[in-house]
Amino acid sequence: MRKFIGDKKFYMMVLSVAVPIMIQNGITNFVAMLDNIMIGRVGTEQMSGVAVANQLLFVFNISIFGMVSGAGIFGAQFFGSKNMEGVRNTFRFKVVSLSLLTAAGIVLMLLRGEWLISLYLHGDSAVGSVENTLQYGVKYLRIMLIGMMPYAFSQIYASTLREMGETVAPMRAGVTAVITNTVLNYVLIFGKFGMPRLGVTGAAVATVISRFVECIFIMGWTHRRSEKLIFISGAYRSLHVPGVLVRRILVKGSPLMVNELLWSLGMATLTQCYSTYGLAVIAGLNISSTISNVCNIVWMAMGNALSIIIGQLLGAGKMEEAKDTDRKLIFFSVSSCLVIGTLLILLSPLFPKIYNTSDEVRSLASRFILISACFMPVQAFLHAAYFTIRSGGKTGITFFFDAGFMWMCSIPVAFVLSRYSGLPILVTYILCQSLDLVKCTIGYILVKKGVWLHNIVS
Repeated sequence: MRKFIGDKKFYMMVLSVAVPIMIQNGITNFVAMLDNIMIGRVGTEQMSGVAVANQLLFVFNISIFGMVSGAGIFGAQFFGSKNMEGVRNTFRFKVVSLSLLTAAGIVLMLLRGEWLISLYLHGDSAVGSVENTLQYGVKYLRIMLIGMMPYAFSQIYASTLREMGETVAPMRAGVTAVITNTVLNYVLIFGKFGMPRLGVTGAAVATVISRFVECIFIMGWTHRRSEKLIFISGAYRSLHVPGVLVRRILVKGSPLMVNELLWSLGMATLTQCYSTYGLAVIAGLNISSTISNVCNIVWMAMGNALSIIIGQLLGAGKMEEAKDTDRKLIFFSVSSCLVIGTLLILLSPLFPKIYNTSDEVRSLASRFILISACFMPVQAFLHAAYFTIRSGGKTGITFFFDAGFMWMCSIPVAFVLSRYSGLPILVTYILCQSLDLVKCTIGYILVKKGVWLHNIVS
């Protein structure tokens, strides 16, 4: 067991990186859950419209994550080798690329947002009208577009700071943002303290304001510490990035960037397949994902911590230490999620009762939560394996491991089962989730073989 369990010093080091990320993600997802409950108290149509709009925004958010991650594998290793000019140039690459990506995303959502939302809405039912749900979704989406650029810049700064081991500042920025969001949601959704009752519009306005608050906080914090955070000193004097580095980021990072885009589109496509079962399924999945996201912060934060710690070890050339540390981190993540998954199973029949919706939606939500809880340790291993392979710059492998598997296996199965099999939604959902067991086997082999043990900045 010594191969899988570290000493006290090891866990103190891991938790010093992971806990601030967990706190930030935990508070963010907890507040997102409160927001969802508030909108769910207004009505099922409003909740479903916002859920579909957020599914589209999820694609954008993950694309942002892919872009900063593609460059971030260089940032972490540059910092590990004490090359501050390399960190600065990586930061500039993020600024230019994410500004272009965000502008493109805004244009796409403005031109085709309504059509994209309509793809998820099938047939009026006892839980709501398709037309009303569509209008709520469009209204929410168009306001949310205002907050896309500040969100992108928050991710640019937060990712660079984390690559340098500075995880507390992004956490504080996130906490400030979610407190702002929570208060404004309560005030604007329900019309408290003399404010008008805005419902879905109020939820969007509150989120946009919180995005600006987070951006201003983290940018201000970083620039005030330019003597310590050397990379930010003179970062905007020029946006020029050496061509050699651009090519290296694109060669190593493009598969990762494309992977995140295709993975997020794949998740949206899976949800669209499930949506053919009706509005009640969309509402049930929304409730399930809300509570699951709060519990998923453990394996998500451990994945981020793993990429930072292993990336720095690889950049410093400590290959054997990286291999030993990675094994212990994966074991810690999976073990933690066995405990969290058990707690989520206990919550599965209780959480849906909070929502102002039908018994059908509550019953579906409860079962979706139960299934997600059972597969949580599987997701923990997959996430850790993905970040392990990625930390060594093996982004081509991660592309086929992640997005490739989804589009070649998960989506075709979901498409066929949802449209041609006649199986109930719960059976289809379980079968699609079970495919990840195959992916686990592939991930285990790749991690065990050590294909990721590679220094990309020396």
